[in-house]
Amino acid sequence: MAPRRSSPRRSPGPADLRYDFHSHTFLTDGTASPTDMWTEAAGRGHRALAITDHLAMEDPAPLLDRLRSEARAFEDSPLIPIFGVEVSMVPPRHLARVAHGARQAGAEIVIVHGESPVERTPAGTNRAAVLSGEIDVLAHPGLLSTREAELARENDVFLELSARRGHSLANGHVARTAITAGAALLVDSDAHSPRDLVPYELARRIAAGAGLPPAGVVRALRDAPRRLLRRLGKA
Repeated sequence: MAPRRSSPRRSPGPADLRYDFHSHTFLTDGTASPTDMWTEAAGRGHRALAITDHLAMEDPAPLLDRLRSEARAFEDSPLIPIFGVEVSMVPPRHLARVAHGARQAGAEIVIVHGESPVERTPAGTNRAAVLSGEIDVLAHPGLLSTREAELARENDVFLELSARRGHSLANGHVARTAITAGAALLVDSDAHSPRDLVPYELARRIAAGAGLPPAGVVRALRDAPRRLLRRLGKA
């Protein structure tokens, strides 16, 4: 396993528990094991961390079986471990089928790699994701349209403000568009190593820097995550 870097340990109060629904391990393009990621999140005082390793057209079962196995070590932890997939670079016409297959294989959460401004995600991915009926979170959706954000609201898909370099370039646009459409926002790390995990204060600054008013910051960091946890059966 990759060594973990030390991080400050503290006990957060009820107002600043951290929820993160997007991270990766060495099972795809991360650098650490699922156990490393969940252990670091627990030490940082996170309330929940979802590991959402990349999935395209391959069989999701081996990946999800491994994540499920490592999640069992945290059954008695204050941290809520969540495992699932990030459907990535799939032709939009296949996206719903791939997401459904991941659900059938046991994914607790399904997110989609949205049309980031720094990667060649297939055009139409954002729209296919919010219409699929299978998706929980549309990650780093880039220059999504108001109509796509409205569909996200109508289909209860959460939109992500990203902490990851490059993907975060469109955070201001995502925030404005989500506010206009009334869509729910989350702040996720898209962590690829333990040191990438974002503490509450940085997540607060990311949300505020994207243009959310104070009440919107609270909704993105507390209310929306708690609602998603309830939907996942993890509250």
